[in-house]
Amino acid sequence: MVRRTRNIRHAAVLAATVLLSAGLTPAAFAAGAPSTPGPDAAELSGFWTAARMTAARPGDTGPDDTGQDESMAARTTEPTVDGPRQGEVIPPSKSFDGIPQAGTFFWTDASGTGRTCSGSVVRSPGHNLVLSAGHCLKGYSGSSPKRHLAFVPQYHDGLTPFGIFPVQDNGVYVSQQYYDKGEHAGAAYDFGFAVTEANQDGQRLEDAAGGVELLTGSGYAHAPVRMIGYPGGAQKPLECLSKTTKWASDDSADPGTFERIACAGFVGGTSGGPMLVARPGGWGVIGVIGGYHTGGNTPQVSYSAYFGPATQALYKAATTGAPPAGPAS
Repeated sequence: MVRRTRNIRHAAVLAATVLLSAGLTPAAFAAGAPSTPGPDAAELSGFWTAARMTAARPGDTGPDDTGQDESMAARTTEPTVDGPRQGEVIPPSKSFDGIPQAGTFFWTDASGTGRTCSGSVVRSPGHNLVLSAGHCLKGYSGSSPKRHLAFVPQYHDGLTPFGIFPVQDNGVYVSQQYYDKGEHAGAAYDFGFAVTEANQDGQRLEDAAGGVELLTGSGYAHAPVRMIGYPGGAQKPLECLSKTTKWASDDSADPGTFERIACAGFVGGTSGGPMLVARPGGWGVIGVIGGYHTGGNTPQVSYSAYFGPATQALYKAATTGAPPAGPAS
C-alpha cells in the first residue's frame, strides 16, 4: 500500500464514531486440545520485546526483501481516480485497543529492520490460520526464511494479550497467479494465508483469540462494514465504519474488479487489515486492504481483491497442508 500521507498521529485523532452496536459481539470459541509450545514460540517471545514491536515500520511500503521498491513500480497509465471523489464524504476512523480476531504480523527484513502488516484470524479446521494481503506475505512462501515472522492478535501499546504465534515453515500461502503476474498485474489475487504454530503457552491461535468467518462470493456491496488496520508506528489499531462498493479498475497495470471503501486515516501498515460484516454469532470477513494499487494511493480510500473461487481454493490449500506456491525459479 502506497500512501501519500503518512501522518499517523494525525490520522489517529480524527473525529471518532461509536462502531459497535448490540448483537455484534463475537461468540466465544471453545478451547481445543492444547498444543505443545515449540522452540520458535519461546524464541520469538524473547525477540519481540515491546520496544522492538513499537519501533517496527510498515512492511507494505518501501523496498521489499530483495531491495527493490515494488510499490513504486511504473504503471502504463495514470489512473483517473484513486482516492476520494469530488464531494465524497469520508467516514472518520479512530484508534482503539482492537479486537481479539484482528492483529498484526511482525518480522525483520533483510537489513534487520522490524516490519509490520495487518491480518485477521479466520476460522479453520486447524484453528491456526491468519488472513492477510498477498503483498504482505509473498516474501515468505516456500523456502524463504521466516526472519522472526509471527502474528500477534489484538496487539496494542506494546502488549501481546494472547501471546505471539510463530508462522510455520512453509506455512505461507499466496496464489501462484500473484507470484506469476506480480503485485500490479496480479492485483486481483492480492490475498494470502499464514499457518501458525502454538503460542508460548501451547494454545492454538483460534482457541486463544477466536476467529472470523471467511466469506467468498458474497458480492461487492456491503453495509455496514467495519474496517480495522494497524498503521505502522502507531501504538493502537484504527477502526472505521463504512460501506463497500464495486470498483472496476481504470489502470491497465492493475486490472480487475475490486471492493472499494472510503475510510479516513488508513496509511502504510494497514494492508491486510480485514473488512468485516456482522454475522450470526460474530463477524465475517469480505475483504482485506490490498488489491488495486496494493490497497490504494491515499489514506482516505482503500480497496480489496474480490474473494471468489481463487480465494476459496487458496483457503483449501492452506487448511489441507498442500505444498504452498512460490516464485518461479
